[in-house]
Amino acid sequence: MVTYLDAETAPLRNTGQIRLYSEDAFAGMRKACQLTARCLDELAAMVVPGVTTETIDRFVFEFGMDHGALPATLNYRGYTKASCTSINHVVCHGIPDAKPLREGDIVNIDVTYIVDGWHGDSSRMYPVGQIKRAAERLLEVTHECLMRGIAAVRPGARTGAIGAAIQSFAEAERCSVVRDFCGHGVGRLFHDAPNILHYGSAHEGVEMRAGMIFTIEPMINLGRPHVKVLSDGWTAVTRDRSLSAQYEHTVGVTKDGCEVFSLSPAGLDRPGLN
Repeated sequence: MVTYLDAETAPLRNTGQIRLYSEDAFAGMRKACQLTARCLDELAAMVVPGVTTETIDRFVFEFGMDHGALPATLNYRGYTKASCTSINHVVCHGIPDAKPLREGDIVNIDVTYIVDGWHGDSSRMYPVGQIKRAAERLLEVTHECLMRGIAAVRPGARTGAIGAAIQSFAEAERCSVVRDFCGHGVGRLFHDAPNILHYGSAHEGVEMRAGMIFTIEPMINLGRPHVKVLSDGWTAVTRDRSLSAQYEHTVGVTKDGCEVFSLSPAGLDRPGLN
C-alpha cells in the first residue's frame, strides 16, 4: 500500500512513503537544480580531447564551493568524488581519474549539488571532439527518451507511463533500456521514494500527485541492456561493451503537468548536438 505524506512533517530518512512538497520546496529545488545546470553548462567548453575526468571533477568541486554548495556524491556511501563521469560503455557511476579523454569518446557527467539542504540532480552527455554517427544517434535517441518520459508526467497518471514512453521509443530505434538502475525521489534526501523505472506499462507504478519531486534518467544502450558492476563497487558497464548514454533531469509534478527544475539556462541541455 503506497502512502503519501506532507514533506514538511516527514522524517529526514527514506521511509518508503512518497513526499508531497510545497511551493517553497519547489523554489528551493529550482535554486539547487539551476546551480547544477550552470555547472554542466560550464563543462561544455571543458570536455575536449586530452582533458582528464579528474580535472573535470576538480572543477565540479570548486564550482560548488565557490557558490556555497556541497557535491552530494562526495563521501556518499564511501564514494570519494564530486561527480560521476561515465565514458563510452560505462553505463553510470564512472569514477573520475587521470586518464585523458580521447577524440570520439562520449561521456556522461552527473552532478548533484546540495544548496540550502536541497539536492539538485542532473546529468548530460558530452561528445569529445568529433564522434561517430552511431554515437551521435545514441545521444539523440537517449535525449528524446528523457523528453518523452518527462512529457508523460502529470497528476493522476502512473509512474509506469514514464517508463512506457521511454521504452517504446528506445526499442523502436533499435536500442535497449537498462533495467538495473532507475530514477528516484529527491529533495531533502538524495535518494527517496518512489523509484522511477524507465521501462514497463503505463498502468503500472504509483499514482503521480502534485508535489512529488523525482529524477528521470534513462540509460540507453546501443546493444543489449545487460550490465555488470566492476570490482570497485561503483562502475557499471555494458556486458557486451556497447555504447551507453544517459540524460537526467529533476522534475516536480504540478497541478497540470510538471516543472523541469534542471533545464540549462544557456540552452545547452544537449552540448555539442544541434
